[in-house]
Amino acid sequence: MRTKKGGPSAVCSDEYNVKTHQAYQPISDYALIGNTHSAALIGRDGAIDWCCLPQFDSPAVFCRLLDAQLGGYFKLAPAGAHRSTRRYAANGAALETEFSTAGGAVRVTDFMHSERLATSRIGIDKAHCHRLLRCIDGLGGDVELEVALRPTFDFARQAAHWNQSALGWHVTGGGQHLLLESMPVIECRLRGDIAQARLSVRTGERAWLIVSQVDAMTLQAPPPAGDPEVLLEETRRHWAEWDRLYTYEGPYQAQVRISARVLKLLTFGPTGALVAAPTASLPELVGGARNWDYRFCWLRDSALVLRALMAVGYHEAAMDFFRWLEELCQGECDAIQIMYRIDGGRDLPEQELEHLEGYRGSQPVRIGNAAAQQKQLDAYGHVLDAVLVCHEGMRMSLSSGLRHVLARLADEAAAHWREPDQGFWESRGPPQHFVSSKLMCWVALDRAVRLAATAALEGNVDGWRAERDAVRQAILEHGYDARAQAFTQAFGSAELDASALLIPLVGFLPAGDERMANTVESIRHRLMNHGLVYRYGGNDGVAGGEAALAMCSFWMVDNLALQARVDEACMLFEHIVSFSSDLGLLSEEIDPLTGQLLGNYPQGFTHLALIESALAIGAAQRRQMRGAQE
Repeated sequence: MRTKKGGPSAVCSDEYNVKTHQAYQPISDYALIGNTHSAALIGRDGAIDWCCLPQFDSPAVFCRLLDAQLGGYFKLAPAGAHRSTRRYAANGAALETEFSTAGGAVRVTDFMHSERLATSRIGIDKAHCHRLLRCIDGLGGDVELEVALRPTFDFARQAAHWNQSALGWHVTGGGQHLLLESMPVIECRLRGDIAQARLSVRTGERAWLIVSQVDAMTLQAPPPAGDPEVLLEETRRHWAEWDRLYTYEGPYQAQVRISARVLKLLTFGPTGALVAAPTASLPELVGGARNWDYRFCWLRDSALVLRALMAVGYHEAAMDFFRWLEELCQGECDAIQIMYRIDGGRDLPEQELEHLEGYRGSQPVRIGNAAAQQKQLDAYGHVLDAVLVCHEGMRMSLSSGLRHVLARLADEAAAHWREPDQGFWESRGPPQHFVSSKLMCWVALDRAVRLAATAALEGNVDGWRAERDAVRQAILEHGYDARAQAFTQAFGSAELDASALLIPLVGFLPAGDERMANTVESIRHRLMNHGLVYRYGGNDGVAGGEAALAMCSFWMVDNLALQARVDEACMLFEHIVSFSSDLGLLSEEIDPLTGQLLGNYPQGFTHLALIESALAIGAAQRRQMRGAQE
C-alpha cells in the first residue's frame, strides 16, 4: 500500500497529549443490539454503556460511554476474574456472550424485543413499552454474577427516583419510567443511585433480568414482561424471517450479511428512516473536538441505502425508506434540509453537554446537529438519485405529489448550483465552490432529465438539460487542477478531497478517463496512510485533526474495481475490513497508526459503502471472466 509522509496522519499520533482513561473500553469492544426503535451498546465486560429510549434520538438513559464516572450503565458479569467470548446468534437476533471463571461458565443472551421485521410496519409500529432482556444460562459449574443498574436519565442531567414493588425495582426520571425484573426473584440493594445484586447460576439453570421502559408522563408503570421465553422466541422468529430475504451470492458474503443487519438495526421501524449511527459524540480523534451527534437521518445516505438493500434482497426495507422520503418531500414547504429527525422533524438544535467529560476526555460532548441548517447543494442530487434507483430497480411509479417535489428540487439545483456552500463534508468554515456539491447538482439535473423520459416527470426539462451541461463544463474547466493532477476540493483550490472518488461512481466520467485515473493516483499518494484514505487535509473550520474515513477507503476500492484492478481492489477491501471488531462492526473512522476504530459506531454509511464495494468487486470479477472467455 502506498502511504504519505505527513499530513493528517501526524495529527493522529502527535497533536493531542491526552491522559490515559483506563475506565473506557475501546470502541471496537462494543456490540450492538436493537429493535428498530432504539439500540444499545454492550461492552466485553457485560455492561450496557449506551442506550437512548424510547428511540434513537431520545435522551440517553445509559451514557457511561461518554463519561465513565457520571454516565449510567446496566452491568451483568461474573463477580470475579473471568474470560469471555461472544458472537451473534445465527440470524442476528441476539448477542451471546460466554463467560468462563475458575468455578464454571455461563452464557448471557442479550436482545431487545423486536417487532416483526420482514414486512413493512410503517405507521403501525407504535410500541408503548421497550425491553432490554438478558438471559443467563448455566453451562457448567457454579458462577456468581454481579448485577448493577444505574440509569442516568437525560444524559445524566435528571435525578433518578427509586422505589420497590412486588414486580421489582422501579426508577423514574427525565419523564421516563424503568422497571427491573428478575426471574427468579433476586434480592437487590440500593446503594446511592445504583441497584446492585448477586446472582448464582449453576449448570442447566436459566435466569432472566429484564429492564422495561415507558414514558413516565403517562403515569403508568411498565407492564410486567410476562413470559420472556415467548419474547425470545418471537424475536428469533422475526429475525429469521428477515434473514431469509437475503439473496446476495457475491464475494465477501459474511461481511455483506453483517452490514445488511447493521442497516436494519439502524432503521427506525415506524417511519423507515435510517440513522447514520446510534451514538453521539464519539470522537474522530481521541481528545479532539470533532464530536458530533449522528442519531439522525441524512438524505445523502438515501441512494446508497436503497441500492444496497435492494442488491441483497431487502426490497421491502428499501420501500420503507422510499415511502419515508416520499412523505417527507411532499410535506416540505421550506428548503430541503440535509438531515432530519427520524420522525421527519426539522429541529435538531445543537447543544454542548459541559458536565460530561466525553469518551476518554474528548470534549465537547455534543447532542443535536447544527449542520442541519447549513446550505448544502448536494442534497438535491441525493434525493433525485434515490428516486431514480427506486424507479429503475423496482419499477416504481411516482405519485403526482412526488413528481411535483422532484421538479421543484431540479429547479432549485438549476437555479443555485453556481453558488458556494458548505459542501459534502459539512464544513464549518467559509462557503466555497466545492467540486462535490457541483457534482451532485449535476446528478440532480441528470436524474431529473432521465426521470422525465421514463417516469413522466414534468417541468422545465430543456432547462434542466442545459444547466446539467453547464455544470459539467464548469467542473471540467475549474474542478480539475493540472498541477495537482487531480479533481480538487473546490474551484481554484489545489487541495485534494476524497469525495472526488465519487465522480465515476455517479456516472460523471468513466473510471478509465485519464483525469480520473490521475485523481485516483494523487489521492493514493497524498491522502492515503497505511492503506486507509483521509477525506482531505485542509482547514475546515474545526480545530484539530481526525483519523481516516472508512467510507472514503471503500470508495477507493470501488474505483480500483472500475479500473479492472481487481486484485488490488480485493486486497484493499480485505485490509479495511481487517479493522472490524470481532463481530464485524465498523465505525466512521479508523486510525491508520493504531488500528483503533474512532467516531460514531457502528456507522451506517461505512456499512453501506462496504456493501457497495463488495458489489463493485463482484461486477469487476464478472467482467474479468467474460473478457477471459472472449
